Amino acid sequence: MNNKSWEDLTAMINGKKLSYQPTGFIIDSPWIPGWYGISNIEYYASGEHWIKANLKAINMFPDTWFLPGFWSEYGMCTEPSAFGARMIWLEKSLPHAEKTLHSIEDISSMPSPNVKTDGLLPFVIDRLKAGEDEIKRNNHQIRFAISRGPLNIASFLMGTTEFMMSLAMNPEEAQQLLDKITVFICDWIAYQKECFPSIEGIFVLDDIIGFVGEEEFRQFVIPSFKKIFSSIDAKAKFLHNDAQGLITARFLKEMGINMFNFSFEHTMTDIRDLSGPEAILVGNIPPRDVLAAGTPQQVKEAVIDAMGEIKDHSNIIWSCGGGIPPDVKSENISAFIETVKNNSK
Repeated sequence: MNNKSWEDLTAMINGKKLSYQPTGFIIDSPWIPGWYGISNIEYYASGEHWIKANLKAINMFPDTWFLPGFWSEYGMCTEPSAFGARMIWLEKSLPHAEKTLHSIEDISSMPSPNVKTDGLLPFVIDRLKAGEDEIKRNNHQIRFAISRGPLNIASFLMGTTEFMMSLAMNPEEAQQLLDKITVFICDWIAYQKECFPSIEGIFVLDDIIGFVGEEEFRQFVIPSFKKIFSSIDAKAKFLHNDAQGLITARFLKEMGINMFNFSFEHTMTDIRDLSGPEAILVGNIPPRDVLAAGTPQQVKEAVIDAMGEIKDHSNIIWSCGGGIPPDVKSENISAFIETVKNNSK
């Protein structure tokens, strides 16, 4: 985020009302490489492509906030790689990590990663260090420490079905796995802050939390997320969960979260009623079926519908219900931004 946008975001978090309605989008490798005109592997492998693609985005759309901004990542492989996961790289789609845990007994012997040396983590840091001067020259800073969430990482290491079954059938072992991953995430966030003192935000992505009931949420989710979001002193504490998010919304404050990007299947009013007035809501039109597959006119109509659905526009960053997916065209992003400008209260 550029420095002015960051100041405005922190002002919102502190309860101040902005003079405009902000828009913002989560952008990373599902969208940027194809939009920029390169393959996914070129984007991951080349620091030059990475910095130029991100600079093109911020310069083409200066009136929106790209969150978290200059995200150094390797798709879903980033965190699992530190646990030794085999990574599969593809030209035209996202990479994926293979399982490392093949039985519930493997959890007790799972190693604890060194966040300074293991997997792709050093490459994440080095890419940011190499690009930091150019980022600063463009009036931006590295603002967020970023990680996938504990249930999300567990689902990659064990397999989603197997992990979900373990929560019900082997809760002690599942808790042991989540505890190990939570320590890793806290260390990883703290190390990012150590490398980049400009970091004053935490961004965690975890869709798997949307697939558990309230009892499991209280047992397995809240304790881990409280630790993660207090692992460094942060102003912005941003959670992405675009699966079912009604339970999540109810417990944002208890987990120490003040920004929430959620599924387009939930209305702004529903999430606001559950989260309370202080949370910064990030949403909320369909990312794939409208922002990617729709026309600019359809994007405009969806934005107007979303803005008309909730009376109080305070503490909202207008966006889509998730990150920007593949194939979103520039004209659709422009239509979104212009519609918010023209319909702000």
